[in-house]
This record gives sequence, structure tokens and C-alpha cells, in this order.
Amino acid sequence: MNNIHKIILTTGIFLSCFGCGNKPEEAKKDKNTFVLSDTMMARIEIADAKEQIVVGQLRLNGKVQANEDKLVEIHPLVGGNVTEVSVELGQFVEKGAVLAVIRSGEVADFERELTDAESDVAVAEKNLRITQDLYESKLSGDKDLLASRKELDKAKAELKRIQEIFRIYGINNNAEYVIRSPFSGFVIQKNITRDMQIRSDNSDNIFTLAQISEVNVTANVYETEISKVKEGMMTKISVLAYPDKVFEGKIDRVFTVLDPETQTMKIRIKLPNEDYALKPEMNATVTVDYNDGNLKMIAIPSSAVIFDKNKNFVMVFKDKYNIETRMVEVYRQNADISYIKSGLSENEKVVSKNQLFLYDALND
Repeated sequence: MNNIHKIILTTGIFLSCFGCGNKPEEAKKDKNTFVLSDTMMARIEIADAKEQIVVGQLRLNGKVQANEDKLVEIHPLVGGNVTEVSVELGQFVEKGAVLAVIRSGEVADFERELTDAESDVAVAEKNLRITQDLYESKLSGDKDLLASRKELDKAKAELKRIQEIFRIYGINNNAEYVIRSPFSGFVIQKNITRDMQIRSDNSDNIFTLAQISEVNVTANVYETEISKVKEGMMTKISVLAYPDKVFEGKIDRVFTVLDPETQTMKIRIKLPNEDYALKPEMNATVTVDYNDGNLKMIAIPSSAVIFDKNKNFVMVFKDKYNIETRMVEVYRQNADISYIKSGLSENEKVVSKNQLFLYDALND
């Protein structure tokens, strides 16, 4: 502790020991007795040492990802020149909204096929009417009438096929392929720009859309820690964007295959995300608590442990006149709880906040 803090604390202790007559019991104490002032009492926190089952803690590196069940990659069905891009990366789009327009020679071929199919249907319908007239006049037989009907059915089937292609491709009458959103969601990937030329054999997706009201967090588990994680275990998740917020969720899937390069196994946690606070590709820290057998030890808040001179200490509190610096042996220290192997007994009290002031004052 720096000199200023020491002066302030010493002054507070001095005043508490030799204050005015409203504290006669303190005035009777020896002048060398350490007394914790009322001001400092209000600033510290005291915790009970309790025996608990030892819980281990894994801290895993993870990443926020869109739910693969609510994600779609959009690939161009034809090649051509991009004449319009209507959305930006990260934008929310409604179902059926236009994402982009591609002018394509392949679309022109489909339009020609549509014209031919419509013409074939018209011709087949005319031939059927003529055949029916001849049949009624006894100038043709059942075979000719049946053949005309089959010809019309065939022409209609071809027209329906072409119309379905138009519907799927979003083709209009200007040799343009209109790409529309298949559902309401966010554009999380965009690989297309205006005036871009797209080859007909292109296999890359041009958009990825996702609904992120629910997201996945995947984390890597090292080979030595695989036995400690199981489906259904609760986890705590933190991200850099919200340092003071903790998200909680269960491990819903453990992938049993190891990545050959990293020698890690992946786990997945599904999280509700109605406010869209979590964004795909955010880095995350996943904390998993696991039971370390049935071992029991004294547990105290990790904030109560003071590390100094390569040793661990706690400030044992009995009353404002009796505070002891005690060395302890820490078996395991998690983010919130430390398990003490020796040095503390159950139901003893330790200072868990601002204890460094006391430590410095008593161990100067």
C-alpha cells in the first residue's frame, strides 16, 4: 500500500482509539492495540468459512455462432451481371425482400423456353378441338382423340415446369434473376457487389441469412479435460462486449470427434438471444463447473485470499479489536471460490473486501 493510504488508515485507527468520550470502551484499550474504525468497518465485507464439496472449474475459449437450424446460404442459380444489391451486411430483412438482381443470358433462354411452351400448349389445345370435332363427325377414332389429349397434357406439363423455374429463380420479363429472402432474418454474410460478374459454374454462396433470436456458443475442450464435461452441465458465458454480464446455459451437445490439428473436442451451448445482444463471431469465455469427486474442504471467496511473498494469506476477523493475518494453503482457486487445504477452520470469518488495507496496516 502506498504511503498516502498508510497515513489515512493510521489516522483512522488513531482517531478510533483516542476519540471523544462517546467511545469509552475504546479509550480504555492499550494505545498499541489495533482497532478497526467504524468507517473501515463499513467498507469491508466479512464471509464465513464453510466446508463444501470441492468444485473444479474449466475456462474454455469459445465463439458465438448462428443456430445452424435457422441459417441458410444463398447460391446464385444462374450466372450474369449483378445490376442491384439491396441489402447490407448485418441488415435485418423480411421474408420475400429483394436481396439482389442479376441480369443473365441464361434467364433469356428460360424466357424463350417459356414462350415456346406457351405456344405448344396453344397448338395442342387447337389440335384437340379439331380432333374432337372429327371424332363427333365419325371421321376419327378413339385412338386419335386419346393421342391429342396426351399431347396437350405433355405441353401443359412442360409449361408448368418452366413456370416453376420462373417462380424458383424469381425471373421477371427483363432477363433478370431476382434473389429474395427465404425468411425473416439478419444478413450475416455478403459476398456480392453491384456490377459483379458471376460465373454460371460459381459454387460460392453470395448471401448467408440467419435468425439469431437463439444462438449457439461452441467451445474447445482439450483432450486432458474431456472426461470433465458432459451434456446437461450448466455453463457461464462472458463476452468482451458485456464485461459485467454473465449468460447461462446448458451444454446441449458434446461432439465426440477431436480436431486433428488442435486436438480439441467441441461442445455446444444454446442460448436465447431475443434482444440480439449476442452477435455471430463474437469471442466468448465459457466457464464449466465440475465436481472433483466427493472431496470436501473449507471454502471462502477467492477475493479474500492475499498472495504475497509467494504465499497465501487471509485476514481472520473476530471483532474490530482482533483481526489476525493467517497463512493458508490453497488447494484450488476458482474465479469465485477458493478451497483451503489448511490454515482455516469451519465457521471462522475472513475479510473478503478491502482486506489489503488491513494486511498492509498489520504487516508493515
